[in-house]
Amino acid sequence: MAQDKDNNQRSRKSVLPEHGPMDENGREILLSLKNVDITFGKGDTAVRAVKNASFDIYKGETFSLVGESGSGKTTIGRAVICVNPCAAGEIQYKGVRISGKIPKSLDRELIRQIQMVFQDPAASLNERATVDYIISEGLYNFHLFENEADRVRKVEKIIQEVGLLPEHLTRYPHEFSGGQRQRIGLARAMVMEPELVVADEPISALDVSIRAQVLNLLKKFQQERQITYLFIAHDLSIVRYISDRIAVIYKGDIVEIAPAEELFNFPLHPYTHSLISAIPIPDPKLEKNKVLYTYDPSVHDYSEEKPEMVCIGHDHYVYGSKKEIEEYRKIREKNEPVKSITILTPEEMAKHHEEEKKALEDSGKLSGSNYILDTPLHDTGNVWLGVLSFFLPILGLIAAFIFRKKNYIRNYKVCIKGAAIFFIVLLVLIVLFLIFLGLSIL
Repeated sequence: MAQDKDNNQRSRKSVLPEHGPMDENGREILLSLKNVDITFGKGDTAVRAVKNASFDIYKGETFSLVGESGSGKTTIGRAVICVNPCAAGEIQYKGVRISGKIPKSLDRELIRQIQMVFQDPAASLNERATVDYIISEGLYNFHLFENEADRVRKVEKIIQEVGLLPEHLTRYPHEFSGGQRQRIGLARAMVMEPELVVADEPISALDVSIRAQVLNLLKKFQQERQITYLFIAHDLSIVRYISDRIAVIYKGDIVEIAPAEELFNFPLHPYTHSLISAIPIPDPKLEKNKVLYTYDPSVHDYSEEKPEMVCIGHDHYVYGSKKEIEEYRKIREKNEPVKSITILTPEEMAKHHEEEKKALEDSGKLSGSNYILDTPLHDTGNVWLGVLSFFLPILGLIAAFIFRKKNYIRNYKVCIKGAAIFFIVLLVLIVLFLIFLGLSIL
């Protein structure tokens, strides 16, 4: 009771303490999400983007949030910087509630201590401002310098730390490449000397050769300044090597949380398994014969009991029903790494594809003549293709042959139909002509 009272008093503070609360293992909890719901819209049109999200981020670690596009990763990141409001639950920073209505003094302190590095390095920078002003804006707003000389010194120091030169300060963002612009965005965040940085897919818009440089910069700042990262990404191959812990999110639900190596060695939730199986293999021959594990949400039966996030040991949390949790726990207790990627021989791969095709045909999802793995984007069956095939039937038949070969089934059918109508009309006209000719002779 006394501890709960202390936590309630702490959560109502208008200023941030020097340190956050400690967990049972002696780790300082910097950021904590407790049963957070984030909803957009109202009434029947409301969309529940994040559902009952709960996790802690410890000081000095890199906590990654991974999932496919639209799963709610950025929504959570924006909620942490107080942009997206929480419909339920709360977010605590150093034990102080920062979601909902908070005092202005606390809001200013949060802006300084929590910074964000955005995904698009072009859209996140003011094109009309010089690099010097972009980096200095936070210093001006919070007056984090003694005099002009001190401001210039801080800006020049940070621009050099991110790998740019002081002469770049007089230039504008459009004069830089994507990687250089991301370095400017990183300098703008780091000059504020934050304790927590929300990195929203900071390398996804960059060339592969530049990604390693930006990641090395992030790690360098973490080692030198004890910065904590909430790293949002969808590329698990990168996340594995920079993260201390990883949370997997699917359609707003956190489905698994574990240390990086633990998660890759023991991916227990089927969705995590599918994400890991999709990581590309550098060898094209092996990649060609790799079996992708497809996640099917219908494998879960939550009609009788609701799922919940449960720790199964080894700091490993999984989302599921009691029956599923027991199965996950048995798999983990065997202590045998779960095989996420399966490589088949070419013969086995061909047999696998045939089995998949037959299964789909048996389920009624495919008919034998219309077997399409992926419907092409422009396979619309446009009526104008039929009109053109009617007036130019030979070209229509050639186009139909090409469409059929490329799996444009709707376009193929329209072209065949247009050409067929032409030949039917032509045949009718010939018959009528022969009838009139016969009558005229008689």
